[in-house]
Amino acid sequence: MKLIVWLGNPWNNYEDTKHNVWFMFLDYFKNINKFDDFKFESKFKAELSSWIYKWEKTLLIKPQTFMNLSWDSIISITNFYKIDINDVIVIYDDLSMDFWKLRFRDKWSAWWHNWIKSIIKHFWENFKRIKIGIWFNDKFEVSDWVLSKFSEEEIIDLNNDVFKNTNILLTQSF
Repeated sequence: MKLIVWLGNPWNNYEDTKHNVWFMFLDYFKNINKFDDFKFESKFKAELSSWIYKWEKTLLIKPQTFMNLSWDSIISITNFYKIDINDVIVIYDDLSMDFWKLRFRDKWSAWWHNWIKSIIKHFWENFKRIKIGIWFNDKFEVSDWVLSKFSEEEIIDLNNDVFKNTNILLTQSF
């Protein structure tokens, strides 16, 4: 069994914000690959769905906690289903990368990413990661930037280019 974790903030007021780019991608990904709707599982503090990829079940999760507490959902699910570290991919945004740039890593430091630091602290260090650049406009405070909404033009770019490339990268990462 595989596990793919999308990091974001689950509440409606965070929809379509830069911090939640992966939740937006997940809607796109779900429509393309036609997997089941997400269902909230309280014991995991996450919404779960599953998808059969390369003849293997893959759990898809959206933690329903703040990003810095995502480790709790990840560890609960990996322990319950006995999922190996090599079968987990964590997907998140990165301010230090140019807009829409994608990067896959199987080992990397956390840098300033508090949510990745929390996963490392509570769980493990070397796990597969896919990051998308959301760039940082230094005219803003960091929290204001990551919680700002995408423009209509940015959403079109996401849907037409970035999400298609991400779909390819993700399916090649296992």
